[in-house]
Amino acid sequence: MAWVFARALDWDALYADQLPRIYNYFRFRVGSDADAEDLTARTFEKAWQARDRYRQDLAGFSTWLFAIAHNVAVDFLRSRRHQVPLDAAHEFPADGTPEDDAARDSDLERLSALAAHLSDREQELIALKYGAALDNRQISRLTRLSESNVGTILHRAVQTLRSQW
Repeated sequence: MAWVFARALDWDALYADQLPRIYNYFRFRVGSDADAEDLTARTFEKAWQARDRYRQDLAGFSTWLFAIAHNVAVDFLRSRRHQVPLDAAHEFPADGTPEDDAARDSDLERLSALAAHLSDREQELIALKYGAALDNRQISRLTRLSESNVGTILHRAVQTLRSQW
């Protein structure tokens, strides 16, 4: 019965809608454009291969896709745990003057260094919230944390970053 749901989906529209969010999630988590592109492609490939197992009655497509993306990220980070510096965030594409670029690079470097001291769970929630632009309800479905717990953890993590800024 699950294949009926999967066949009814407009994969082209879903891909176009979800691509920027998935890419931004990975961009925040791994810091490298090339790795983010590879992991995004891997996520959509896995989703396409598993499309017959997607069940609309159990989760929205976005939730299902981010669960796949989360697993792809975990596998990637585990395989390169000692090689993935968070300070790679300085590679974000730039718009503006060289002075603006230097100030932004400095801020991103500082933010990456501060975020590196957060727990893996806090970093994951921040990536989902600010990198993938998911709301707390969507994050709670993905992480199996209560919505209020997600909000509390995010609030405390942001407060920690602000206090250290």
